[in-house]
Formats: sequence, structure tokens, C-alpha cells
Amino acid sequence: MVRKARLPKAELLRFVVSPEGVLTFDVVSTLPGRGLWLSADADVVEAGLKRGMVSRAARTRVSIPDDLAIRIVLALRQRVGDLIGLARRSGAAVSGFEKAREWLNSRKCGILVEAADGSPDERARLLGGRDIKVVTPLDAEALGAIFGRERAVHVAIAPGRLAAMIEQEAARLAGVARLLQSGQRDVAK
Repeated sequence: MVRKARLPKAELLRFVVSPEGVLTFDVVSTLPGRGLWLSADADVVEAGLKRGMVSRAARTRVSIPDDLAIRIVLALRQRVGDLIGLARRSGAAVSGFEKAREWLNSRKCGILVEAADGSPDERARLLGGRDIKVVTPLDAEALGAIFGRERAVHVAIAPGRLAAMIEQEAARLAGVARLLQSGQRDVAK
């Protein structure tokens, strides 16, 4: 069910209609044009695209690409990866169990990024009962690529703006990740 609610823009997905009339996901909310905003929730996105709400909101006929759901998830994954890479290059991120544990022990960790396919038991062992925000937006292979490794399971991010942005984008990704399961299945009709 689609509900109208007021949410902070950071929790929403922005779409714009291209000059050709094609609905485009604006992952960083910077494309020109009037934005159409949907909650970062797979059910809301699916319902909004199926019911023709986009055309009504845009007040024009809008073409919705068949693979829009996949594009949304892939763009958000890329965004999270780019932010983690920026944190790594600026010295605000480390990977590996021992380095992450060092940052946790010295309170240099603002957010812990864990591989989605990592072991929950190993995560619990690393955390050791600490109360810190943990997100799991990418798999170990994707995290490893950011750090020039085959795999990375534990990534500690220093507190600050980048940590907040990674947390925000990971939350948006978690909200729509189920769109990949629905995939091409009539999302755009």
C-alpha cells in the first residue's frame, strides 16, 4: 500500500523525467528538473511504478524502463561502494578483522561495514558486545575490490560525514534491495 508521508529527503529516492520522457533514478539528487520522490521502500517503489502514479505526478506521459528496479539497486550499490572507496582513500577506513578491532578498541570507528555474506558469528566476535552501528550493504567480493583484495568482510569507517553518508545510503539500499528479487517481474507495468 502506498502511503503519503513526510520523510527527510535523505530517506527518499528521487526520480526525474528526461527530455525524452523516460523516468530516470537520480541517485545523488542532482539532476535538473522537477523531482518525483518515493520512499526508499521496495513495496512503495513497486506500487508507485505499477499504478501509473509517476505519470500523474509528472503531469505528462512517462516511459518507465523495464529494468528500472535493477538500475535503482545497482546505482545505490555503486554509490555505497564509491563512498567507502572515498573513505579508504582519505584514510578514514580500514579493512580486516584485526584492523577493524583496533579501531573499535581505540574508539576510532564510527560505523562498521560488514559483508552481507559474512558470518554473523564472526561479526558478533568482532563486536564483542560493543554498541556500534553496523551496515551490510555489499558482499565480501565487492568490499574487497574497494580495498584491492579478493575479499573483505570487516570495514571500519571513522566517525564523520562520510560515515553518516555511508549509513544513509546503506539504509536506502536495504529498503529497496528486494527489488532485485522481483526484478523484471512486471515492475514497470
